[in-house]
Amino acid sequence: MSQVPWRVITYRLPPEPSRHRVAVWRELRRLGAVPLQQGTWAVPEGEPFEAGFAQVVEVVKAAGGQPVVLAVTGEEASAAQLEELVTAEREAEWGEFLPDCGKYETELAGEVAKGKLTLAELDEEEQSLDRLRRWYRTIKARDLFGAPSASAAERRLKECAEALEGFAEQVYQSRDRP
Repeated sequence: MSQVPWRVITYRLPPEPSRHRVAVWRELRRLGAVPLQQGTWAVPEGEPFEAGFAQVVEVVKAAGGQPVVLAVTGEEASAAQLEELVTAEREAEWGEFLPDCGKYETELAGEVAKGKLTLAELDEEEQSLDRLRRWYRTIKARDLFGAPSASAAERRLKECAEALEGFAEQVYQSRDRP
């Protein structure tokens, strides 16, 4: 097992206003950090985490909080446990992503069934696919250890792109008819 260095941030924030706690929590979630306990999170060192981690520290400071950042080194058991936590978090994210791919394909099929083969609908479906692609890239960038569903997510995203191509072809053909 390759040894990935880790950082742990623990922080205290003033109890009010609660929006500061929410802002820190959202930044940590966006970063892909894993919660260890209240106010304590772990994140692997290195890209793509560095800029986001620095942002979290700044948000804590700006909220009047006190961040403490620690480096985790050495013990393989702790590193393995952190890897398991991160992989479980990514697996949960893939678990949310995969059904959205199914919803997307169902949406395309519904538009075909309704005969809604317009350029406006094609634009809307392209935007929806772009959203799925951004979401995929976000999760993939944080999935350092290869969660089990990552390959299924990649395959499903390709299938969504193929479904859009088929839809675009039908829109084109419908516009070509007199």
